[in-house]
Amino acid sequence: MRQSSKLLSTKWLLPITLLSLTILASGCGNKPAATATPASTAKATTPAAATPAASTTAGKQWSKAPDMTIDPNKTYQAEVTTSKGTFTIDLYAKEAPKTVNNFVFLSKEGFYNNVTFHRIIKTFMIQTGDPQGTGMGGPGYKFADELKTTHTYEPGTVAMANSGPNTNGSQFFICSGADCASLNKQPNYTIFGKVTAEGLATITKIAETPVEMGGEATPSKPKEKVTINTISIKEK
Repeated sequence: MRQSSKLLSTKWLLPITLLSLTILASGCGNKPAATATPASTAKATTPAAATPAASTTAGKQWSKAPDMTIDPNKTYQAEVTTSKGTFTIDLYAKEAPKTVNNFVFLSKEGFYNNVTFHRIIKTFMIQTGDPQGTGMGGPGYKFADELKTTHTYEPGTVAMANSGPNTNGSQFFICSGADCASLNKQPNYTIFGKVTAEGLATITKIAETPVEMGGEATPSKPKEKVTINTISIKEK
């Protein structure tokens, strides 16, 4: 979804009109927005070294996407603990190696610790991954899409939010309702995992968080703070 950080962020704007459901990141270039698109809006710096740049109040920043450290032939799972329960994501390392590598890297760095779910549309998706909590934040870099997949957008699907082609960063969304299927008409958001059946109850609980208007056409700003506490990675 386009990272409007609202799924996509540009702010990463998820332009989210439940009609278009395009996920953009708002403020980050990631676009899931309240218009039916995940988005993310964090401005990325020009790729340079792979070492962390100076830390900011919005979290660590890097000058380029991480080097490949995962093995696409291995199996990876992410155990996510949130303020509303836990869930596990089966990661698609073979089909989306760059994206899974990025998610694993950021998770191990603690980048997602205490980050909020800043955009919630119950029948569509829940979006997170912006350390600023505004839909405009990211890790300081962008990387290319990986859209060739046999997977579809359905409840439990985990995909990157963005602000347009090849603008992935740290914001991602999890499909929480039937409206997410509308994204299958034009898949613009890299699918890199799926929540296991046991964790769907937690996704539903997060999706049921009361929301209010927050600059989008559809109410999507949580009235209470819902956070990712930690993400741990398991490799087999």
